[in-house]
Amino acid sequence: MALKKGDKAPAFNLLSDGGGKIKLSDLKGKKVVLYFYPKDSTPGCTQEGLDFKELHTKFKRAGAVVLGASKDSVKRHDNFKEKQGFPFNLLSDEEGKLCNDYGVWIKKKNYGREYMGIERATFLIDEKGKIANIWHKVRVKGHAEEVLAAVKEI
Repeated sequence: MALKKGDKAPAFNLLSDGGGKIKLSDLKGKKVVLYFYPKDSTPGCTQEGLDFKELHTKFKRAGAVVLGASKDSVKRHDNFKEKQGFPFNLLSDEEGKLCNDYGVWIKKKNYGREYMGIERATFLIDEKGKIANIWHKVRVKGHAEEVLAAVKEI
């Protein structure tokens, strides 16, 4: 069943870059921008991360925590974050539970080939742990600005 606005955000407790762990319950009282991306160090995913990085101070001022999530390992996240200078955490969902819980592990098509992969999607979770907004099939250009505008509205 697909998540929708107003639903309780699925809980998570995942490893993040730097060997830390992040639990959604620890972020209660804060707005959470959880963005899913297919793979570290690919052009679109790098640009999306850089866009969130550029607006990071504004997200913080608006009371939001930004988290990126993919199925890459903590080690890959460490390299990606260090290389790009991201000021936010990257969650490692190697088992795919987070992707399944949020409904972003989907069938994709590329050059006629079908395969399973992560849909580029973003979830805005409010201070009470409810989903305030969802963006599916995200186009990177302008997305971080759109999310920031939504964060300021809740």
